[in-house]
Amino acid sequence: MARSNLPLKALRAFEASARHLSFTRAADELCVTQAAVSHQVKRLEDHLKVPLFKRLPRGLMLTQEGERLLPIIKTSFDQISHTLERVAESSHREVLNVGVVGTFAVGWLLPRLDDFQRQFPYIDVRLSTHNNRAELAAEGLDVAIRFGTGAWHGTAAQPLLPASLSVMCAPTIAGRLKAPADVLGETWLRSYRADEWDEWLLAAGLPSGYPTARSIVFDSSIAMVEAAIQGMGLALAPPRMFSRQLNSGALVQPFDTAVSLGGYWLTRLQTRPETHAMAAFRAWLLKAINA
Repeated sequence: MARSNLPLKALRAFEASARHLSFTRAADELCVTQAAVSHQVKRLEDHLKVPLFKRLPRGLMLTQEGERLLPIIKTSFDQISHTLERVAESSHREVLNVGVVGTFAVGWLLPRLDDFQRQFPYIDVRLSTHNNRAELAAEGLDVAIRFGTGAWHGTAAQPLLPASLSVMCAPTIAGRLKAPADVLGETWLRSYRADEWDEWLLAAGLPSGYPTARSIVFDSSIAMVEAAIQGMGLALAPPRMFSRQLNSGALVQPFDTAVSLGGYWLTRLQTRPETHAMAAFRAWLLKAINA
């Protein structure tokens, strides 16, 4: 039969009547009169040229033809309903482009990101990591999580987490560190910030500017700490971001001395209006951090 001639209202009336075995209850479900449902079913029967129900004094009974038709119609309506729900859902989806300094991504965000996706299934997160140098406009980022003091030109910054730095190393090296001064005889694993070790030495009561000849500079704290785990030297990094390695014993924090040179911040361009997805991500971050 031609698709344009399919009596869709009649099919819906038949499906509801067949489930309830009652024109009256089908009418209540479809918010029409009992006469309208009966008329639509009769129209379908005329269209198919077969009876679909046996009209009984106290209800309806499906004929053999009606029993054959019902599962097909029900499955079709279920598929249409499911497809419409998916189309409606996709029309409200939002994309959120997030840049994250690698240390925070691995040490804090990734273990919790599934919770954000469960709470906001309509937001598609596109995550890119960086080494603390993020160009929001050039990279098309909605927000970026960075380490620092919050002072970035043209940027709105929301404080997230403090990130005190402390010495961490492999257990084999920790065994020979009896006092903070012992770090002076070890290889220092450094980030691009040249002042971090000087600040830690001062906090430990030692003179800064010690002319060590043994140092390796990294552009990633993740790589730096991995080098420390492999016994290459002492890393100066935030223990909070490497709690798994510390808890497993792969990494040791030999001294309590820590120095704060900044923290983690959620940033966006001041000229960039906050979208619903951006606001949801910010609120979720703050709630998860303060939980």
